[in-house]
This record gives sequence, C-alpha cells and structure tokens, in this order.
Amino acid sequence: MNNKIQIFDTTLRDGEQVPGCQLNTIEKIEIARQLEKLGVDIIEAGFPVSSPGDFNSVVEISKNIKEPVICALTRAVNKDIEVAAESLKHAKRKRIHTGIGTSEFHIKNKLNSNPEDILKRAVAAVKFARKFVDDVEFYAEDAGRSDNEYLARVIEAVIKAGATVVNIPDTTGYCLPQEYGEKIAYLVNNVPNIDKAVISTHCHNDLGMATANTLAGIVNGARQVEVTVNGIGERAGNTSLEEVVMAIKSHHALDYETGVNATEIIKSSKLVSTLMRMPVQPNKAIVGRNAFSHSSGIHQDGVLKSRQNYEIIDPAEIGLKESAIVLTARSGRAALRHRLQLLGYEVEAEELEDVYQRFLDFADKKKDINDEDLEILAGREKKKGKPPIELVSLQVMCGKSTIPTATVQVSFKGDVFTETASGNGPIDASFTAVKNLVKRRVRLEEFLIQAITRGSDDLGKVHVQVEHKGDIYYGFSAHTDIVTASVEAFLDALGKIS
Repeated sequence: MNNKIQIFDTTLRDGEQVPGCQLNTIEKIEIARQLEKLGVDIIEAGFPVSSPGDFNSVVEISKNIKEPVICALTRAVNKDIEVAAESLKHAKRKRIHTGIGTSEFHIKNKLNSNPEDILKRAVAAVKFARKFVDDVEFYAEDAGRSDNEYLARVIEAVIKAGATVVNIPDTTGYCLPQEYGEKIAYLVNNVPNIDKAVISTHCHNDLGMATANTLAGIVNGARQVEVTVNGIGERAGNTSLEEVVMAIKSHHALDYETGVNATEIIKSSKLVSTLMRMPVQPNKAIVGRNAFSHSSGIHQDGVLKSRQNYEIIDPAEIGLKESAIVLTARSGRAALRHRLQLLGYEVEAEELEDVYQRFLDFADKKKDINDEDLEILAGREKKKGKPPIELVSLQVMCGKSTIPTATVQVSFKGDVFTETASGNGPIDASFTAVKNLVKRRVRLEEFLIQAITRGSDDLGKVHVQVEHKGDIYYGFSAHTDIVTASVEAFLDALGKIS
C-alpha cells in the first residue's frame, strides 16, 4: 500500500468556523500562499454557497494558488454543487467535496429521512458533481457514530458513482482510537471497490482524541488526513496539522511520509494565530510557546548535556532556532552557569554555589529573571542611570469612528524626539511611531499581556520579543495603562540592541 499521506488542510473552511476567527479574502489568500509554501496537498478554501464572501474567497484563492488542489465544500444539493463548480473555474487543480449525514442521529433527527433515501441522495450528489470535475470527495457526516455495515454500503455506492476520495469524519469527536481505527479497517475489508478511492480521516477533538484517531486511521488504511493549523475548528477544534506531520516524521517505524516542509510550521502557526486573532495556548504540542522550553533543573541539565534527553524533535525541524532554558526557582546550577556563559561571564566552581544560592533567593521573589538580574548576581552590575531609550510622553487617540493614532515622544542619548503614526489599534499605532523614530528594522516576534492584579484597575504586565539581524531581544514593563506598558516594553527591547 502507498505510504504517502496526503495532507488536506481545512484551516480556511472548518478552521474559520470558530467564532471570532472570520477572515477577509486578502487574509485568506495570505494563509493559502503560506499553506502552499508549507507543502499541503489540498486546500479546502471554503463553502461557496454559504455567502458571497466565501464564494469570492474560493475564486481568488483558485487564481493565486498553483500547486495544491483547491477544494470547495457543498451539501448534497445540486445548487451547492453548481455554485462550487463556478467558484473553482480558475483553479489549476480542483475538487468538489460533497456529502450527507449517515448516522442514525443525522438521518432521523437532522435530515428527517431514512437510510435508503440518504443513500440515493449521496449517489446522486456524487454523480452530479462528476459532471463538473474529475476529482470528487464524498463525506459521510457523523461516520464516527454510523453503523459500519450501512456506512460500507454508502461508501461502495458513492465510489461506484465516481467518488475519488471517501471522507470518514468523526464529526462529534466521539470515537476512541481503537474504535475509529477498526471502522477504517472495516471499510478496507468490506467495501469491494475501496481500492478505487482514497480513504480520508476528518477527526474532531471534543474528547482530545483527534490526533490519536487520525493516526489510528492511517495505520488502518487511510491515506489522506484532514487537518488545520494549530488544530483550530468547530467546538474543541480539528486534528492539528503539526501534530500529525511531526508524529509521522518522528516515528520512523510507521514508514509513512508527507510532502510537508516542516521548517515552515512555526511560521504558518504564527500567521494563522495572528490573522485569526486566536492565540496559541502556551502548552500546545509542537507550536506552543512552552513546547521547547525547560524550567526544571533536572530537565535543563539533561538538555544541556544532550538535547535528546528531553526533546524528541529538534526545534530547527519546525522552524525554531533553539530550545529555551527558562530560569526560575526550579532551575539548577547547570542552567545558571549556561546562561552566564552566554552573557560572557565565567563563574568559577567555588563561586557558583554562592551565586546559585543568591539566585534561588532572588527567583523566589521575582518570577522573571532577566539578563540584567544575572549580571547583578554575578557581581558585575551595569552602570546606574537611565535606559538608552526612554518614554517621555504618549498620547493616543482611538474610538469607534476614529482612526487609531499615537504621538510618541522619547528621549534617546539626551535628545528628545517626537513622532506621530496611525495603525490598526492604539498599540499598533504606538509601535509604528516608535519604529519610525528609532529607524531600526525589527520584527515583533512575540507580544504577551498579563494581568498582575484583578479588577478594572489591573496592573498590566507586557512582555515583548523582537528580532533584529537574526538576534532576539526581550523587553518588559508593567503599568496600569496597558498601551503605556506596551510601548515601554518595546523600548526596553530596542534599548538592548547595540
């Protein structure tokens, strides 16, 4: 059996169904282009009949994307299929994805029908779609809770009608991995013409089983997986693209491969998170901020001796520069010495114990230990005085009918400079003004806001991470005005660039 796993990305369709994550056409094209760079095989661009905006997005993505197959979703309704076909007319490679519910829940409660009529509608939809395209995928909605014998009858019939791919969705995320794997195996062994089509998985994460179910599907014969970047999607989300790809890449014994360029994973994750305004949880597998961070002393010591002790993936494989050794009260001597060495300070063995004990006392009082703190601990305090770049004043104008505008005044090497700029919001406008003032080409890598206290008068703490000429610089600040805290943190990071 072919060991190539086709990656069907539905970030722009199923992923976009998350409340508050809707994209405009330009944003969809930007993500589609990144998915092409990532190396996915199929991009499900939308549900064209659902709205004029979705229709237009499929049209424009079809014009801009050359390598991946562009897919449009429909119901088993002729009008849906006609509209999908029209939206795909510019696609170099096109697919219509049509289907209907096959579980007892859907047949009786949703469709108010019976199994025989549903089977006829499924066949009719596939036949109609084949009049427009050669590549037709059929989805048996809620297949995870469908009777296997009836599901096999439907799959056999739609393949005979012309389906080239058959999608077996665990729509509600109900299945256990063994159960889902057995369902795929049942179809492989009981559908006579199954070799005429590719079996696809489409698993949801309601019970946290999406990735496990998808891998179980692959092991039992599926050769296409339907996934989203960052695992976004309806309710608890879809199967995470990065988790499946890296699970396959890490487990050589599975003997499967994808066409994904894994070094584009982090870039893809950040783009989707930014444009969809949906932060990635810090402990998210593969792409979370903490996925390659180590704070336990035992783990830090092990990683410094050999990365393989606690990391099964090289961060460079997914587009990260390196792991992060985070200094906290749980860090050990090896991690402390390592960070001091990176700062250019060699601490003798007899000095290390004293420095380490002072470090522990300090870490118990202060959660974030930065480089300046370490220099103090090492007995090499910097000169006292003002930071190189200091915020003098900040004035922001924004509102429902007002273009966000910021006027920033900073002190730099004794001189005061003022700049005004507009942006997508008060913070973006302020950052743009600062960048215009300092005239440095920097890229904001990370921007994190945390509440230190509770209530409407919260003290907000801001952490920023910027990249300049390949190096990373960190900035911190806290203020009751979160815009002020943001600008001060940004200036703190910029002030560390030599």
